[in-house]
Amino acid sequence: MLCGRWRSCRRRPEEPPVPAQVATPVALASPDGGSKRPGLRALKKMGLTEDEDVRAMLRGSRLCKIRSRTWHKERLYRLQEDGLSVWFQRRIPRAPSQHIFFVQHIEAVREGHQSEGLRRFGGAFPPARCLTIAFKGRRKNLDLAAATAEEAQRWVRGLAKLRARLDAMSQRERLDHWIHTYLHRADSDQDSKMSFKEIKSLLRMVNVDMNDMYAYRLFKECDHSNNERLEGAEIEEFLRRLLKRPELEDIFHQYSGEDRVLSTPELLEFLKDQGEDTATLAHAQKLIHTYELNETGAAVDPAHTCVFQDMDQPLSHYFISSSHNTYLTDSQIGGLSSTEAYVRAFAQGCRCVELDCWEGPGGEPIIYHGHTLTSKILFRDVVQTVRDHAFTLSPYPVILSLENHCGLEQQAVMAHHLRTILGDALVTEALDAQNPEELPSPEQLKGRVLVKGKKLSAARGEDGRILSDQEEEEEEEEEEAEAAEQRRRTKQISPELSALAVYCCATRLQTLRPNPVPPQPCQVSSLSERKAKKLIREAGNSFVRHNARHLTRVYPLGLRMNSANYSPQEMWNSGCQLVALNFQTPGYEMDLNAGRFLVNGRCGYILKPAPLRQPDTTFDPECPGPPRTTLTIQVLTAQQLPKLNTEKPNSIVDPLVRVEIHGVPADCARKETNYVLNNGFNPRWGQTLQFQLRAPELVLVRFVVEDYDTTSPNDFVGQFTLPLSSLKQGYRHIHLLAKDGASLSPATLFVHIHVQRF
Repeated sequence: MLCGRWRSCRRRPEEPPVPAQVATPVALASPDGGSKRPGLRALKKMGLTEDEDVRAMLRGSRLCKIRSRTWHKERLYRLQEDGLSVWFQRRIPRAPSQHIFFVQHIEAVREGHQSEGLRRFGGAFPPARCLTIAFKGRRKNLDLAAATAEEAQRWVRGLAKLRARLDAMSQRERLDHWIHTYLHRADSDQDSKMSFKEIKSLLRMVNVDMNDMYAYRLFKECDHSNNERLEGAEIEEFLRRLLKRPELEDIFHQYSGEDRVLSTPELLEFLKDQGEDTATLAHAQKLIHTYELNETGAAVDPAHTCVFQDMDQPLSHYFISSSHNTYLTDSQIGGLSSTEAYVRAFAQGCRCVELDCWEGPGGEPIIYHGHTLTSKILFRDVVQTVRDHAFTLSPYPVILSLENHCGLEQQAVMAHHLRTILGDALVTEALDAQNPEELPSPEQLKGRVLVKGKKLSAARGEDGRILSDQEEEEEEEEEEAEAAEQRRRTKQISPELSALAVYCCATRLQTLRPNPVPPQPCQVSSLSERKAKKLIREAGNSFVRHNARHLTRVYPLGLRMNSANYSPQEMWNSGCQLVALNFQTPGYEMDLNAGRFLVNGRCGYILKPAPLRQPDTTFDPECPGPPRTTLTIQVLTAQQLPKLNTEKPNSIVDPLVRVEIHGVPADCARKETNYVLNNGFNPRWGQTLQFQLRAPELVLVRFVVEDYDTTSPNDFVGQFTLPLSSLKQGYRHIHLLAKDGASLSPATLFVHIHVQRF
C-alpha cells in the first residue's frame, strides 16, 4: 500500500480457483517451533493466555450443579483451549457435541442467588460461592456452586473476559479463531502436523466435499518439504488457498482495472456505488492509509445500531416489543412458569410483558395460565424481577399488561406489591396535570413502569366497590367455559389497583365509527389475532387512524395450545403497537419480531412510518397504491455455513438461499436461488432476485439459508431479518443467526443490494 494505492495479490495463472476468504490464519505450530498446543495459540491471540482466571478455567473446576432441593450433583467443568467453549462432565455419556456449551451462547453470568433456581434451591450454599450462567434461546440456566468464593469469582470474571473479547473480535479474527478450532480437532494425533487424511477430515468438518485428486494436488503444492505432512508455513499456505474469496478479488479488479492497483479516485467510485453518498477523496485516502480491502461490511446501517429515532412523540406513535404469556417457558397447557422467562424477554428488548394474575394461597396472588397444568409463580417475585431486570438493556418504559382474575382483597395486595417493590419507577399519576390523558413520550417515561389494567367506571357496585361495565375480558375470548362466578369476581375492580392504570386503561373497542365523544388516548384495547384481522379487512383505514392515537394490543388465539405464533407483520401494517408474541417459541414470527426491533439501539421502541402516525391518514394496508420501489438482491456466495449433523462427518449441506419480503399483502413475496451440491464452506450462486414494493417503509427483508432435500422438507441452516430502511446498499455481508437467535459466526452470505425509488 504505497502512495495512496492498494495492490491486489496476484494469483499464478496455473493456480486453481480454490475456496475463499481473505484472511491469514495462524498455523498449528509456528515455524520457529513454537507452541505445540494450537488451542492455546488461539487464546494467545485473544490476549488471555497469561490471565490467572482463564488459566484456572483451563485447569477445570469441580462445581456443584443445582436443579432442585435434592438434586445437587458435582460435575467437572473445564474451558477448552479454543477459548470459545466449556466442556462439562455428564453422568450418562453422550455425543461429544453435547458435552460442551459455547461462550457466544451465554446471555449473562450472575453472581450469588440471582436466579429463580438458586433462590429456591440454593439455600445450602452461601451466595458468595454461587453463580448462574444464563443462555440465549430456550436452553435452561446453569445454576452452580463452587467449593470457595474465590473459585466462583474466577469463573465469573473469566467468562466476562472471554465474552468481552469475543464481542470485540473482528470478522477476520472470528474466522481465524474458527479455523483454528477445526484444525485442532482434525489433528488426530496432536503432533501439530497435518497428513492428507487429516486434511480431508478438516475439509469435511468445515462443510467442503472436495474432489480427492484436487484436494491432494492442493496438498502437494503446499508440501514443500515433500514428506506427506504439512507443518508451520506449509499449513499457513494451505489455509490461505483454502480461504480465498475469488468474488472479492473480482470486485477489486472491477474497480482497479488492468493494473490491479486501487487508486484513491477508484476507491471513491466504489464507495459511491456502495451508497456512501457523503464520501470524499479525503475520506477514501484515510481508508487506504488505515485499512486493507475491508470484507466485513455488514448489511445493517451502522447509524441505526444506536438510538437514532425521535423518542419525543406519544407512545401511540411507536411499535413496542411485546410478549404474550411472558411467564411461560414452554406451551400454555403444561409448561413451566418462571421468573426467568421475564429476564429472557427483557434481554431480547421486550417492553410490554404480561402477568396472568390468579388467587393464590396465603393471600398472595400467583401467576400462571389459568385452568391448565402450567406451574405457578408468585406475583411478588415477578414484580421483583421487573425491578431488577427491566432496564438492563433499554432505558425506555416497560408496560405491565395485567390479566386480572383475582378478587378484591388480592387485587389490593397486587397494588401494594407494585407500589412498594417498584417505588418511584412506577407511574402512579399523570406527568402533565394539564393534559392527564394525553400519552407521554418514551423519552419522558425513561426508567418508568406503566400498568395496563382495568379502570373504574362511574357506577358503584355491591360492597361500595366500583364496577367496570365497559371492559372486555381482554384475554382468550375463546375460553367461554370459565365459571360465571369467576367472571363476576374479576369484574370487581379494587380502587387500589385501578389507581395504577394511568396511561394504559384497558377498554373494549366498541366501534371504529366517528364518535361525538371520542375515546381518550389513554384507553387501550386488546384484540385477539382473529378480531384484529377482521378489522384490518373490513375497516383498514379507520383502524389505522384509530391506532395513530390509541394503543392497541394484539394477542394469539387461545386455540394455539402449543404456544405457536401468528405473523406480526399484518398487525404492524395497520399500526398496532403492542403485537404480543410467545417469546419462548422460535420460528419465522419471532425472527420478524427480532428484525423489526433490531435497530434504534434495540431499545424495544421503533417509530412508526409517517402514514401510520397521522390522524387523518389515508393509508390502507389492503390498498397501498402502485409500486414505488424496486429492490434488487444479487446473491453471490456464502462462507462457513454450519454443519447440521456434526455427528456424521460425511454429512455436508446442499445450500440454497431464499429471500422473503414481509410487508403489506401486495408486497409479500419470496424468491430463492438454486441449490449448490455438497458445499457449505463457500457455495457460489451469482443469482439475482428482484422485488417490486408498494409500501417499502413497512418492509422487512428476511434472508434464509436452507439445506436442500429432494425427498423431505428442507432443513433450516440460518437466517437474518432486518428492516429495508436499515439495509445498506452495495456489497454486503449478512451475518447469519440460528433458530434461537444465537450468532452462527463466522457464517455469512455475501450479497449485492440495490434499491431504486421512483
